[in-house]
Amino acid sequence: MSCTALMIAEKPSLAESISKLLAPNGRLIDDKNISSLDFTKEFNDWNIDPLELFTARTIKLEASKSGGICQHLRQESKGVDYVILWLDCDREGENICFEVIKNVREGMKRLPDGRPKDSRILRAKFSAITATDIRRAMNNLTFPNENESLAVDARQEFDLKVGCAFTRFQTKFFNQKYGNLDSSVISYGPCQTPTLSFCVSRHDQIKSFSPEPFWTLSVSVAKQGANGEQCGSEIHLSWEKARVFDKHVATTIQSMVRKCKEAKVISISSEKKTKGRPHALNTVELLKFGSSNLGIGPHETMLIAERLYTQGYISYPRTETTTYPKNFDIKSVLKDQSRHDLWGLYAKELLEKGFEWPTGGSDAGDHPPITPMRVVNEGDLSGDSWRIYNYVTRHFIGSISPNLKYQKTNAIIKIGDESFECSGIRVLQPGFSSIMHWRSMSDQILQELHQDEILKITNVKLVEGLTSPPDYLTESEVISLMEKHGIGTDASIPAHINNICQRNYVTVQTSARRLVPTNLEKIDPELSLPTMRSEVEKQLNYIALGRARQAEVLEHCLNLFAAKFKYFRDNVAQMDELFEATFSPLASTGKILTKCGNCPCVCIVQPPLDGFGLVSFSTGSKDIGYPLCPNCYNNPPFENVKKGMGCNRCPHPTCEHSLTNNEVCSCQVNSCTGQMVLDATSAPKWKLSCNVCNFVSVFTDLVKGVSISKDEYCENEECNSCVLKIEFRENQNKKPLKGCILCEDEIAELLENK
Repeated sequence: MSCTALMIAEKPSLAESISKLLAPNGRLIDDKNISSLDFTKEFNDWNIDPLELFTARTIKLEASKSGGICQHLRQESKGVDYVILWLDCDREGENICFEVIKNVREGMKRLPDGRPKDSRILRAKFSAITATDIRRAMNNLTFPNENESLAVDARQEFDLKVGCAFTRFQTKFFNQKYGNLDSSVISYGPCQTPTLSFCVSRHDQIKSFSPEPFWTLSVSVAKQGANGEQCGSEIHLSWEKARVFDKHVATTIQSMVRKCKEAKVISISSEKKTKGRPHALNTVELLKFGSSNLGIGPHETMLIAERLYTQGYISYPRTETTTYPKNFDIKSVLKDQSRHDLWGLYAKELLEKGFEWPTGGSDAGDHPPITPMRVVNEGDLSGDSWRIYNYVTRHFIGSISPNLKYQKTNAIIKIGDESFECSGIRVLQPGFSSIMHWRSMSDQILQELHQDEILKITNVKLVEGLTSPPDYLTESEVISLMEKHGIGTDASIPAHINNICQRNYVTVQTSARRLVPTNLEKIDPELSLPTMRSEVEKQLNYIALGRARQAEVLEHCLNLFAAKFKYFRDNVAQMDELFEATFSPLASTGKILTKCGNCPCVCIVQPPLDGFGLVSFSTGSKDIGYPLCPNCYNNPPFENVKKGMGCNRCPHPTCEHSLTNNEVCSCQVNSCTGQMVLDATSAPKWKLSCNVCNFVSVFTDLVKGVSISKDEYCENEECNSCVLKIEFRENQNKKPLKGCILCEDEIAELLENK
């Protein structure tokens, strides 16, 4: 008896890969962005008290491509016997499972044996897109984990309510008071704020630091021949005291050392040391290396890693585990890599001599570490994709390589009463550093010295310096702090860092990728403490583990932050005083502005169009808005057109700001009849927005410019969207892209839907 199975994947590229491995002739659908959480209509009014949002009703809205993915799922599930869910194997993927189940359960076939439909909705767990992993997942299907899904629902509701309450209050209070205060600076996020607090804390240390002068002795000696002359090159010594903060003491010691005629070797010691190979690679380590060594931000690193995963080049890139499972076939992966152009010979040698099974690390119980799944040579991948794959593979091979071994020789030398030392290093076995060259160690040869040997003093200098403050935190350091304090997850850490960059909280110093805060302050320090968010995450974990009820956890966390909100609102005057010292009043900015008396909107006049100022209209959120011409708004240029029309609905055939010249595609929200329009006034943060509903697609900060390619449309006849040209910022070293935002993953991944 035959049966029909509907298999659903999260991305078209993933669906295609799985289909080729399991059913070469199968048809493809995908379930990307099933739904998003929002308030019910009555709570989307900015004029209500933000405190009410902590107990407001919420609803899940479909956020899908045009045509409606929910309707598509309902249609495809009619009459099927089984549904198999091939979604990302994390909590968010588990949550999407239950969104899918809501849409496919009703249409499934009823079986004669009476088996319930839910018993025929199964979950595939996999960590790599290879024939072996996919078949293993297919042979070990499980049921979706409802507790993990409920934890995600709770996090979404908590973040929505807390974030909106604080953001709405701050926006209404400050947005019309200061002309040079970017509206994005006054938003609040339960994760982004503690993330930002790390950067602000370091900023405060730097600004409050008071330099202090210090002095140190710089001394050089040399071996001497039989007649006392210098023999060989100078040996530079390190002073045992390192530095002193009293100049009189420093000059006294310098004088005493200068009076001495010789230096004596007191002791020589030699010790063999080991530098351990790295543990298996997890997400946090990948993000840190991408930022600190490759100059690629965490958000972009994750996008690249996910693309490499869906293409089958690496395993699932979201994992906290740093140890290989006992059943992991290291030998098979290493054997594949022995064919590689660059490290093939090294991998082959490991196989022949016998690699070392890694020890240590931790098993977080989620997914295996990140490893290469296919052999890819440099010419097969371009730019940053190759650099990420190169690192992942070298890290894997390094983790099963021998340790680095070296010998360190240390000499203690006495000049009068002062002690100095010098040391040398000799590499005995490069081990893993042969493949992970950025962690290599070079020989530092120390001249042969003997105990009680007398050396000639060649130079004694007193060097003055100033203590310096710590530097701004790098992205890598922030990631480490977030992991330590439980801020976000391996999947969300890149997004939180990206948010504080995009929202103008910090700027990124390109050279070292350090995060420098912009002008900002805070009232209640606890609101930004990492302990606040880590406590929330701890409570959410109880839901995922089935140890606490979702409703009780959510009520507890929301009550805690509602009390914080009341305190914040009652003491906002303190923040206003701080803002007055930092930002300029509206009247002194020189900008032409107008305010709305009925809502928190601010309109900023842009360069003129046909003699009138083109106005950028915003609804309080910088992302939601559109340009309009005040003249056309009040005096429509066409018959049978009502007043109050923005440029995004104007049918003018030649105006560069009209709908006619900026329409890209139909709105991606189900049942909405609007059009997605490119907003040319939104630069430098480019966006597409619907001219009917509040759906917005915002380009990441990697994008420098967006334009519509004239008379070019998507090759997919069912789509027929306009082709966009995407230009990247200079520091990205990326070639311009051209294509459809709906049908091409590489472009779609540059957009965040709101």
